[in-house]
Amino acid sequence: MVGPYRGLFDGPGIKAFVLAGFVGRMPMSMLGIGVVLLISGVTGSYATAGGVAAASNLAFAVGAPLSGRLVDRFGQSRVIPPFAVVNALALAALMACTLLALPEWTLYLAGLVVGGTSLSVGSLVRARWSAIHGGSARLHTAFAFESVVDEVVFVTGPALVTLLATQFNPYMGLVAALVFMVAGCLTLAAQRRTQPPVTEHRSAGGTPILIPGIALLSCVYVAMGSVFGSVDLITVAFAEEQGVKGVAGLLLASFAGGSMVSGLWFGSRHWKIPLRTRFVRALLVFALGLLPISFIGQAWLMAGALFLAGFAISPTLITGFSLVERLVPASLLTEGMAWISTALGIGVAAGAWAGGHLTEAVGASGAYVFAFGAAALGLVVGIGGSGLLRLPEAASPAES
Repeated sequence: MVGPYRGLFDGPGIKAFVLAGFVGRMPMSMLGIGVVLLISGVTGSYATAGGVAAASNLAFAVGAPLSGRLVDRFGQSRVIPPFAVVNALALAALMACTLLALPEWTLYLAGLVVGGTSLSVGSLVRARWSAIHGGSARLHTAFAFESVVDEVVFVTGPALVTLLATQFNPYMGLVAALVFMVAGCLTLAAQRRTQPPVTEHRSAGGTPILIPGIALLSCVYVAMGSVFGSVDLITVAFAEEQGVKGVAGLLLASFAGGSMVSGLWFGSRHWKIPLRTRFVRALLVFALGLLPISFIGQAWLMAGALFLAGFAISPTLITGFSLVERLVPASLLTEGMAWISTALGIGVAAGAWAGGHLTEAVGASGAYVFAFGAAALGLVVGIGGSGLLRLPEAASPAES
């Protein structure tokens, strides 16, 4: 399973941008649960916590394509630093508003700015891989590795932020996220040798979301993001109901752990099945894997169920980003990948909002039904629109 990854990092500057991308991505797994732990702990309201988390994710959904367009036009080294600085100030403001017990609207305002200035670091890194290995079978392996990195982030991030917030100080989790963001993003911006070239010409059509296949993928990933957003919040409430709130991060780490293992395996395979077929099958497995979690009432059983439920996450993301790379012109690649992050962000926002209100209404176990419903909806949309994902007959090596 490790064989195909050998030599992937031998090029000049690759190890540096991979490491910077890993550090810069840590906040994406820490902010949501960090905000929920902080605000629910201070205000006692999961609805408020979920609302602020939803506002932040919705703002990210709007901002990600815009920052991606700026990156395609001006380059990563010029766009990343100002976004990182403003994002750090906004996150500090969110913590200050909570500490000073300022009106609730200030939490939402700060959360909106945090989300709107958050960069899609995964898209930035994948754009670098595309510039290096575009049109090569190695791009599939590189994207698989990036999905594994995403899951390592989601294994370690929630556990770390939960430990810091529950065992030390409720603000420490978000402080750590701020440090990771600044260090990773500014280091990535400094790696000029591997950044994709800036293309002045923009293809007709204006924006990748007008490409039918990208629009279809975005709809599917809204549903998938709803699963992530709801599971994040509901799992915190589930752990609290079981009297073990401190293990919420470990439960979420189990969810990501299943995806990490499957990502390593999936990326090591040489696939002959078409990309769109792989994509639909992964969606099916994802939906079925979420069905049991509504019927589990013990934390240790939930850890195992979430691990199995996470198995289809990486294959779905790997095939999705590979489809984007094939469907979008090179001059729009960063923005095209950012639309996937946007779709996930919209879904996470909807899932966090729905998860918070359902948890307060019916309890955590009942609220998990929403996650299965969202995954099932994504499967239906993916199957119904799979024809839009048909690639040209002359497939690149990356497709197989």
